[in-house]
Amino acid sequence: MKFTKRQQVILVGTILGDAYLQKTGRRNARLRLEQGEKEKDYLLWKAESFKKLFQGKPVFLERIHPKTERNYSYWRFQSNATPELGKWQKIFYENGKKIIPKNLEHLLKEPLSLAVWYMDDGYYYSRDKNAYLYLGNVSLKEAEVARKVLQKNFDLKARILDKKQKGRVIYFPAAEVKKLKQIIGRHIIPPMKYKIPS
Repeated sequence: MKFTKRQQVILVGTILGDAYLQKTGRRNARLRLEQGEKEKDYLLWKAESFKKLFQGKPVFLERIHPKTERNYSYWRFQSNATPELGKWQKIFYENGKKIIPKNLEHLLKEPLSLAVWYMDDGYYYSRDKNAYLYLGNVSLKEAEVARKVLQKNFDLKARILDKKQKGRVIYFPAAEVKKLKQIIGRHIIPPMKYKIPS
């Protein structure tokens, strides 16, 4: 199957965010979506964007978080495996580890992509009116690629911070949060509106 332009745009944000592209065989991969217990509607919105890929219903799971040792409840939905997803897996994974690709500038161009990435990994800190985009355990070089792309493609001036155990984040001061909202605000679906200033 070939993805539409809109599907490709959503896929970029999804892979940069919480999704996992699992390699199946030499050419194929499948997309695994996972969202917290309260974010089922967001998970379904994503799956609905790829109707031919997802069949059946998401599964509700509970597990003990290995670091915090707290009980964690979440929804999981896995897609069918396709060669098309296999191509995307080669772009965003290196030796089995998810990376921020060097050609991100050509992949992350649409506000909808950025909105999906932010709905997945963004956090708005209302007290200080700033925001974070969590990158996880990426190298400083990869984080710098992301920061430069946000500046070049969206005119967002952000900084990279090291949150130690939580990994690196892109930090948006209050003035940039206003710009961020102007760029992605209309693409944020209602259940995820809490992630941007009202």
